[in-house]
Amino acid sequence: MRNDFTDRELLYELEPVVEENVHRHLGVTKDWNPHDYVPWSEGKNFKALGGQDWHPEQSKLSEVAKAAMITGLLTEDNLPAYHREIAMNFTMDGPWGTWVNRWTAEENRHGIAIRDYLVVTRSVDPIELEKLRVEQMTRGFSPGQNGQNLPFAESLFDSVVYVTFQELATRLSWRNTGKACAEPIADALLKRISTDENLHMIFYRNLVEAGLALAPNQVLRSIHRRVATFTMPSYTIPDIRRKALAIATAGIYDPQLHLDHVLMPVLRKWRVFERDDITGEAERYREDLDRYIGDLKKTAADFDEVKAKYLERQAKRTERLAAKAEMIGA
Repeated sequence: MRNDFTDRELLYELEPVVEENVHRHLGVTKDWNPHDYVPWSEGKNFKALGGQDWHPEQSKLSEVAKAAMITGLLTEDNLPAYHREIAMNFTMDGPWGTWVNRWTAEENRHGIAIRDYLVVTRSVDPIELEKLRVEQMTRGFSPGQNGQNLPFAESLFDSVVYVTFQELATRLSWRNTGKACAEPIADALLKRISTDENLHMIFYRNLVEAGLALAPNQVLRSIHRRVATFTMPSYTIPDIRRKALAIATAGIYDPQLHLDHVLMPVLRKWRVFERDDITGEAERYREDLDRYIGDLKKTAADFDEVKAKYLERQAKRTERLAAKAEMIGA
């Protein structure tokens, strides 16, 4: 069993798998229209056309929901950079190119629908949102930018493994953001988007599974690298640390969710810790992967403690504000 395939060889060997999964995807996915998830009757002109500009009181979303929606939308905005990265790594030839273009078309709907919803419902400041969009897209994207000096794809499977985890993480984040919005149209829209993300994840997950059968040691190295250095593409968003903390504290996406609903289900599907075809250096990568998961469990537990204390402080603060309001009212 070989474990020294070049990317060119892998692209050729996996082409039938890609073709099969493109057909599978097209057979199960359902096309949908962004305009069907936007309450256009709530829309009205802004000042430039004789109407009223945005004011914070017009938003019906909580601060956490707004932070999550903006973070998710700015992530979707970087689609041109994502397209460039996967086109460079997958090539635009044959079934690989068919998938790259289809994936891009489906992802593009997400940003269109979310932005239309936010602007029409006046859920966020549209001027600030546009400034952030331009800044985010100007920064671009590559996992190698996150300070770890890691190129996007040291090998083909570096990129395929990464997008498997990233698509599932995005699915989870959008689903929980929909719930946090506490608004039926937003929830329905983000549920629809989550379904797309899940189907994209399955496509990539199947490619990794085929790769493990072809070159287990080679693919295991990529799995180890991507699990240990995983960063969501939102890390380039301005003020992301504050937004990420709010999102994590609200239970939209936190270390425990990442472990329980992203990493472990995929690793189990790939039978990473049960495989008997992992040898040599790759076995050491697997042992280190097990250690990393143990560390992540501790990180998740520590975060839960910090979160509990934070929520307790917030509850006490709310009680004090309510008491003051009651005194003033009296």
